[in-house]
Amino acid sequence: MLFLIHWAFFSIERIEPGELIAQEQSPDGRYTVKTYLNNGGATVSYSVLGVLEFNEQNKKPKNIYWQYKTEEGVILWKDDTTVQINGVLIEVPNGKYDYRHP
Repeated sequence: MLFLIHWAFFSIERIEPGELIAQEQSPDGRYTVKTYLNNGGATVSYSVLGVLEFNEQNKKPKNIYWQYKTEEGVILWKDDTTVQINGVLIEVPNGKYDYRHP
């Protein structure tokens, strides 16, 4: 039951991408991170979703970044497994950032 509550209300895995803002491939070519602008509608601010794609493996893309009240999705790879999105460092493939749980 707790898993379902967490998935339904707190997980970023179920968020669908909006309009593509940027994309950058990791230095070793294993990953690509894409950022998307999500429009929340007339009463909610814009948000940015960061998605990790596995270039050499047949794996499903993974949502790794979720930030509310922003319209920028600047991506900078620090090394083969560390990506910075809007100033937030994330270790891939297992790390993630959700503004609701910093």
